[in-house]
Parts: sequence; C-alpha cells; structure tokens
Amino acid sequence: MSDIQIRSGTIEDSSVILQFITELATYERAKNEVIATVDDIQKTLFGKGATAHSLICSKDKECIGFAVYFYNYSTWLGKNGLYLEDLYISPKFRGQGAGIKLLKHLAAIAVANDCGRFEWSVLDWNEPAIKLYESFGAKAQNEWVGYRLEGSALENFAKEK
Repeated sequence: MSDIQIRSGTIEDSSVILQFITELATYERAKNEVIATVDDIQKTLFGKGATAHSLICSKDKECIGFAVYFYNYSTWLGKNGLYLEDLYISPKFRGQGAGIKLLKHLAAIAVANDCGRFEWSVLDWNEPAIKLYESFGAKAQNEWVGYRLEGSALENFAKEK
C-alpha cells in the first residue's frame, strides 16, 4: 500500500476523471446516464467557483482511481460535512488497499476541516463495498430515503409559483 499515492486532481486530469466516471457508471449499470464531457469536468471541478473537489490515486505514476467530494452542511451539528460523490479504483488494482487509502485520505480532510461527519451512498447490491465500509465502522442510514429531482421534473417544479 505504500507505493499508492494520492494527490489533488488538476485540470490535466479531466480526461482520466471522465474515464473513471464512465467505468464506475458501467459497474453501477448506469453507463447511459453519463452525459458529462471533459469540458464539463474542467469547468465544474477546476473552473472559477467550483465547489466539488477531486483526488487522483496512482501507483507507479499510473492513475488507478479517483474520488470526487464536496462539503455539505448539518444543521443539527452546526458544522460542515464531507460528502463523497464518487470513489472508483480500476478493477486490476482492487484489493491492494487503494480504496481504503482514498477513504482514509478523505476522512483526514474531513477532520482537518472540522467536519462533523463524512458520508456517502452505496447501491444496496454492492455487497463488497458495504462489507468494506462496515469493517471500519461506517453505519448505513437505513431510516433515510433519498429523493431526486432532475431534468424536466426539476425544471417544471422550479417554474411553478
């Protein structure tokens, strides 16, 4: 695990980040839902006013994975939280500690920024990930159900007075 490196993403990483996003979406059975382009990644992760952040995981100078995260806010805690949007390690590099190293790096960012919590979502069928998360003390938030407005439903709702 000591030869695995983690660094902040740069605009030059935009293509590989999009590649990893697409690979993750394929694994999650949702490849057709990825509409982001390299230009979108450059603007939203590295442009002026970007609110999301990226990490690149590498081994022997080869990019092997990534994470994208942003800060949210807990009114109950009166503190920011860190939300992990995506974490992905290329299949041939799994089982070598890269995912854990990325998660620990993110946890350290959360602690350094006085975040009250570090949270993420996982698909209910992704048993390997669930077992990993539970192995270090993460707990499922089963009482909460996520909701989403997107596309025309979002636009139509926003137009209503």
